[in-house]
This record gives sequence, C-alpha cells and structure tokens, in this order.
Amino acid sequence: MARTLSIAALLALSGTVAACSPSGGDVASASNRSLYSVNQPVVQRTDYVLDLSAPGGRLPTSEQARLADWFETLGLSYGDHVWVEEAYGPTPSRDDVANLVGDYGLFLDESAPATSGQVQPGSVRVIVGRSVATVPGCPNWDTSWRSGPTPTSTNYGCATNSNLAAMIADPVDLVLGKPGSGTDPKDAAKPVKVYRDKPATVGAVKSESTGGK
Repeated sequence: MARTLSIAALLALSGTVAACSPSGGDVASASNRSLYSVNQPVVQRTDYVLDLSAPGGRLPTSEQARLADWFETLGLSYGDHVWVEEAYGPTPSRDDVANLVGDYGLFLDESAPATSGQVQPGSVRVIVGRSVATVPGCPNWDTSWRSGPTPTSTNYGCATNSNLAAMIADPVDLVLGKPGSGTDPKDAAKPVKVYRDKPATVGAVKSESTGGK
C-alpha cells in the first residue's frame, strides 16, 4: 500500500496573483523582477506499509526474514525514513526492526505518519517513507507574452533548482531543513589553535655534523 503526499519545498513568491495573461502566461511570471525563480522544487513522498506478526511483542525469525526481504526489494537507502507503529506502545519488536534498519546505516524515526487501518494487537506496522524532489515546469521558455520592461526570465533558476533537486540526499531537507548536531564551536576551533600555536620553522636551518671529512 502506498500513499503519496506532495509538499511545496520552498516558499512561493509573496504577492503572487493567481491569474493568467491573455496568451496563457502566468501573471506572476510576467511580473517577476526579483532574484527569485518562479519554478521551485516540489517534494513528493510515498509511504510503503508492511504489517508483521509480533506475538509476545517480538518478531519471530520468519518475520524478520520477511522484513529483510522487503527492505531489499525496496532498495532501502539513505534518504528513506522508517517508522514503527504498534497497537499499545513500544515493545521489544521495535528493537528487532531497528536492528535490521541499522544494517542500512539508518535509524528509526519518531512520530509515524497516519496510515489507513488500525494496527492489530500482536502485530507491528513498519512504514518506509521515500521522498523525491522535482521542479515542475522546467525548462520554461514561455516568453511570447512579455510586454514592457523585460522581467526576470521564466526559465531563471531552472538549472540550479533542478540540479539541487537531483543531488540532494534527503529531499525532506528542502522542506524541514536538517537540525543542528549540537557540536561545540570550540571543538571546530581546536585545529586552528594548534596550527597557530605551533612554533614557526620558516627560515630555520638545522645543521648536523656526521663527523666525516
């Protein structure tokens, strides 16, 4: 079962007018004289759901093998998000799923998204969310309806935004960003301090005598 959710990745231009020019062009595009591009990345997420039997709150070996095969079929990788949903709160089966997810270098996410149907007692639901970023409408060479002072090109930003959407490892970062790691800035400054405190050796010549003639 899959569920698709479309999210605008970046804020739309302020003051955009929802209308069209006489020849079909977007009025917002026609009047765009800013440095913002009209065509922005859009993130689309698909959720894949698998219900597993977990008697006594643990995944039996057969169900773990089934889950591992499912991950392999999906091609689970960085950028995917995995959630576990249970009927009555966390059980050891969550750790069983986490161990399999860890084999792919991932961690379980909190706050599972809503899915259809209820999780039955004695079972566990695993949800994999996969997002893709695209830039609809690019390339956009619609310039036939321009009049007056030339606005910013309708194709402006298409290359940059399309490359960004293609290269970003986790498209969700375009929507929510990535939280800080909490690294102490002093740690980052330590290598600089070591470099600055190191005694200067420029111009110093070290001579050694070998005792030979």
